[in-house]
Amino acid sequence: MPYVNIKITNEDVTPEKKAALIKGATQLLVDVLGKNPATTVVVIDEVDTDNWGIAGETVTNRRKEGK
Repeated sequence: MPYVNIKITNEDVTPEKKAALIKGATQLLVDVLGKNPATTVVVIDEVDTDNWGIAGETVTNRRKEGK
């Protein structure tokens, strides 16, 4: 039973986009590894931008600075 954990920042991710991520990740495992989609689990964790850091600073600050 494959388990995929997608971590993204919680910035304007619609239910439709989440559904597309789940469908796409599942299909990728089917296509590449021959996994059964009925037993493939995909979990999306949305992380607040204050809790996600890149290059020593939060994503919140990076967005404010236009990075």
